[in-house]
Amino acid sequence: MPKTKTAEKSARSSARKAERNKAVKSGVKSRVTRAEKLVAAKKGEEASTAVTEAISSLDKAAKRNVIHANTAARKKSRLMKKLNASNKK
Repeated sequence: MPKTKTAEKSARSSARKAERNKAVKSGVKSRVTRAEKLVAAKKGEEASTAVTEAISSLDKAAKRNVIHANTAARKKSRLMKKLNASNKK
């Protein structure tokens, strides 16, 4: 339990931020998963728009410091690599 008033306020603030971050992370994960599934199914145009959406959400999450910038960059790179490989075949 927090002992001081500032520690109590910090705990409340931290809980609010954690809840908000959880929602953002969940959205990012679902968009990335959807994009990966469409790429695997080789649905060209749909996959392309889904990947763009996923990249956008990754960038926004990184901008708000919900996920680390390098994590976002790595996930974006892997998504694009999969998309380009599926388009090539």
